[in-house]
Formats: sequence, C-alpha cells, structure tokens
Amino acid sequence: MRELRDHLSRYLAQVADGQEITVTDRGKAIARVVPVDRLSKMDQLIAEGVITPPSRPRTPASELPRIEVGGDLMEFIRWAQGKV
Repeated sequence: MRELRDHLSRYLAQVADGQEITVTDRGKAIARVVPVDRLSKMDQLIAEGVITPPSRPRTPASELPRIEVGGDLMEFIRWAQGKV
C-alpha cells in the first residue's frame, strides 16, 4: 500500500494503458485496480461464450418457500451421522 501511495500517478498511468494493478497489504492481496472500460471476469466469460447468463433474474431468498424441519428429518440426520 505504501508503494501505491508513494507512486500513485505512475500506477494510474499503467492502469490507463490497460494494465491491472493488485494492491497488497503485508503480502496479502486486498484490492485490484483495473481500467474502467475492462469487462468484469463474468462479463468476459459471457462474451467468450464460456458461460450463459441466467434467462430470468435470481429469486430473492425472502421469496423462496420456507421448509420446516421436523422431528423425523432431525432423527434421520442423526441416524445418517451414526448417532442413533
């Protein structure tokens, strides 16, 4: 981080030229500085045809049906774990 702070304009010039900069703190990657016009990894994979985006939006968890866990299911889980 200190290196980035001390030489920010140089690193931003590299990013403007299309390079990606990984920022580390004590050897651990914490951020990535990428050109604004660069596609995200997911958008890049979609553009390459590697993955297909969903045909409909994701259903929020709050709208999914609730599943009640009853005694029979818990008994089965304990049995499956060998605790019965």
